Amino acid sequence: MNQQRNITKGHLIDSNNKMYGIFPSFLPLHPEFDPGSRTIDNFSDCFSFNLANKKEKDNICSQQLNEMVLQSSSSPSTAIIVTDASIKNNIATSILHIHLVNQPLTKTVHHVAFVTSTEAELFTIRCGINQACNKKNVSRVVVITDSIHAVKKIFDSKSHPYQIHTMAILSELHRFFNISQENSIEFWEYPSCLKWRFHQDVDKDSKSFNLTPSFPCKIFWDYCKKINNNDIINQ
Repeated sequence: MNQQRNITKGHLIDSNNKMYGIFPSFLPLHPEFDPGSRTIDNFSDCFSFNLANKKEKDNICSQQLNEMVLQSSSSPSTAIIVTDASIKNNIATSILHIHLVNQPLTKTVHHVAFVTSTEAELFTIRCGINQACNKKNVSRVVVITDSIHAVKKIFDSKSHPYQIHTMAILSELHRFFNISQENSIEFWEYPSCLKWRFHQDVDKDSKSFNLTPSFPCKIFWDYCKKINNNDIINQ
């Protein structure tokens, strides 16, 4: 089993509590804002969504996921990404499992401070897509998540506070689709209450960490710093 563990912060603070800056959220000159360069326009046939039917029973949704995984188990070119994120004590734990045929399970864990659940989910999806698309001989990526609302943000060209992640994801997908017309990505939704075995493994890992800020007073310090910065800007 391959396992990677990284410490990342919403305020970009490293493990030594050194502050580097603030994540940007809007890149108006990014190519994805150009109608002639947008991934959703040029590669609309390369991505798809499989949404859970709210009227169906959970066991039907679970069966569909199992059938998809079983069919993919014979394809060495398919990478399956299962994601999850949880927030406790202002620290979000994002975790993803990448399944590839005849390869060890890859786990990646990130701890992100002072971010929303949507940001945490998008960051997890972003890392998963980046890793899967760079795997040798992978032409099909399947992302399984219970945060389909976060996935929809990726393909929303309107201005929103999560664009730093969505632009990075779309840039990676643009490069991936350009490699071959056969390359594709699928987003599968599963209900959060569904006790699907692959997600149970990810959920268990995400909740196994009980982290607390090294310096809780930094929360108040960051707030004071923001007030001071706002006052300077207003002046």
